[in-house]
Amino acid sequence: MPDSSLIEAAIYIVKGTGLTVALIVGAMLLGLVVGLPMAAVQVYGPRWGRFLVSVYVWFFRGIPILVLLFIFYFGLRIIVENLLASALGHRVTIPPFAATVTTLGLTSAAYQSQFFKGAILSLHPGQYQAALSLGFSRTAALTGVILPQALRVAIPAWANEYSILLKDSALAYVLGTLEIMARIKHMVATTHQHVPFYILAGAIYYALTFLGLRALGRLERRTRIPGLGQDADLEAKPND
Repeated sequence: MPDSSLIEAAIYIVKGTGLTVALIVGAMLLGLVVGLPMAAVQVYGPRWGRFLVSVYVWFFRGIPILVLLFIFYFGLRIIVENLLASALGHRVTIPPFAATVTTLGLTSAAYQSQFFKGAILSLHPGQYQAALSLGFSRTAALTGVILPQALRVAIPAWANEYSILLKDSALAYVLGTLEIMARIKHMVATTHQHVPFYILAGAIYYALTFLGLRALGRLERRTRIPGLGQDADLEAKPND
């Protein structure tokens, strides 16, 4: 195969990077929106709320992501499309990208709820009680005092979740989402050049991992709260 064709194929694959990044960002944001309230329910919610969250967490943590992708795409997608068709009067098709983001996001929410729960529990419980005694409502105490601190404490765990989602996104090709791996599979089948394209895929995923973790590390340093996390551990150690 001519070198120019290999270059064109490489450009085609690199263009899938944008879709992969969109998958990760969308899934992380959906996981944040769903997981953060679940974490609050696990710490401050009623018993039945904690039970429902635990069922949700065990469901998504106990089923492989590949199986979940098929369940959401071929199962729930059909149900949603039929409901929308009945309501709107015409057929509505849910694209593979939306199904992939939803699956990854809801799965991520199960994991994010756990490390946000840990972040909330790492805060002094007196802060919540003090906010209530000052006249804050339960919601205001959570959103104005507890959760902003928990979000900062949880950034290292969020960085780990970013790496996991990036790797899981490689399975999106099974639904036809034209991200990096889908384009790799297409070019390998067309050109029969396996090694160069898979090396390129590995380099792209490595670069995305490096850049994402570097950005989140910088965010952690800029938002670090003195007296919490590693700062607290350092302050607690006596001078040698």
